[in-house]
Amino acid sequence: MFSLLKNSDTWPRWSLFNSFELERAGNGERFGVGAIRTFSTRVSKTTEQVTELIPDQKLSYVLLSGLPLRNYQAVVQLSSPEFGVTLVNWTASFRCGYGTGWFWRIFLNLILSRVAMQLAAAAEKLEPVGFLKS
Repeated sequence: MFSLLKNSDTWPRWSLFNSFELERAGNGERFGVGAIRTFSTRVSKTTEQVTELIPDQKLSYVLLSGLPLRNYQAVVQLSSPEFGVTLVNWTASFRCGYGTGWFWRIFLNLILSRVAMQLAAAAEKLEPVGFLKS
């Protein structure tokens, strides 16, 4: 699952994003810390920078442009508590114009939940999960 999350060029195959462009490679690895990534849909284009990467566990990024938000930071945390099931916890914090916070909170909750579910579905297709593993 982490390889799908980390390798941004896979996102158009499994997520709501139609296209991806790597604006700048990361420090030491293509999609690593410092990488600047642009994702597009039919109606939006956002640019983000990877700020933290812990293999098989965590990806953090900040929004550079594309939405009317300030100090947007997101963290995608993967954990495997039991039975070989990976939990995806995708959270974000941000500031926005007065009176619009309720809208952006609902909107981003819907978007991030959808992308997290799409990530899980894509990973399951690559490695079908069996309830009991020997």
